[in-house]
Amino acid sequence: MFQQSFDSPVGRLMIRSNGLEITEISFLHESGGTDGLALPDALTELAASQLEEYFSGKRKEFDLPLKISGTAFQQAVYRALIQVPFGQTTTYGLLAAQAGYPGAARAVGTAMRNNRLVIVVPCHRVLAAGGLGGYSCGLEIKRRLLRLEGIAFTE
Repeated sequence: MFQQSFDSPVGRLMIRSNGLEITEISFLHESGGTDGLALPDALTELAASQLEEYFSGKRKEFDLPLKISGTAFQQAVYRALIQVPFGQTTTYGLLAAQAGYPGAARAVGTAMRNNRLVIVVPCHRVLAAGGLGGYSCGLEIKRRLLRLEGIAFTE
């Protein structure tokens, strides 16, 4: 397992790799884990570089080998979510239908909470039918990511 931290404009991220794929990109919260034993590899460095480009406005798509884990439903949702372009949003209901599970909007919300590849699997682009919706990393981070992508939203 390889890992390194990345200081982004919306908080510190931990990037993990198994040497073949990126297995996790998650926010390090003050009470959360540390990177004291961080050992980066080429993939974590590549992910950090692409995240830096994303936050500086130079990258709109990520090109990383990802380990999409979870149940078959979650994997279908994450694969559908990766298709939502930079600067655009979808709703929980539309994403459920796109993943092949029409009517499973609430279950999509649960899948979003379990997303282990934040920003790269862009759950911040999923809105509730009537507004912003939730975000496991906090609504302020969701708002900032949406603004970074030029997405206007109402609450």
